[in-house]
Amino acid sequence: MMTFEQLEAWREAKALAVRAKPLATDFGLRDQIQRAAVSIMSNIAEGYERMHILEKRQFYNAARASCGEVRSQLHLLREIGFIRDTDFVLLADKANRVGRLTSGLLRSIENRR
Repeated sequence: MMTFEQLEAWREAKALAVRAKPLATDFGLRDQIQRAAVSIMSNIAEGYERMHILEKRQFYNAARASCGEVRSQLHLLREIGFIRDTDFVLLADKANRVGRLTSGLLRSIENRR
């Protein structure tokens, strides 16, 4: 049986959380983006561990929403000069990838109905 640690979506979300940590020198912004990135991996893990499809959907949707939150915060960090364009592109691409993988998890539970 697979564990959430084996899910590509979770592994990519963890990598995003690790890379997002040192982004901003402003403590408030740094903490906000870190919390959102950690929320992605946590919701994927919790959704995977849930037994009921409705609960799984709820947590996977929360993970996808947090991907959007991270991307939004990355735009702000880039606009105010806290991160370089290259870092923005790398992290935004990773957040988009995690969002697509999480969408795949949602499709997989829909296909089980």
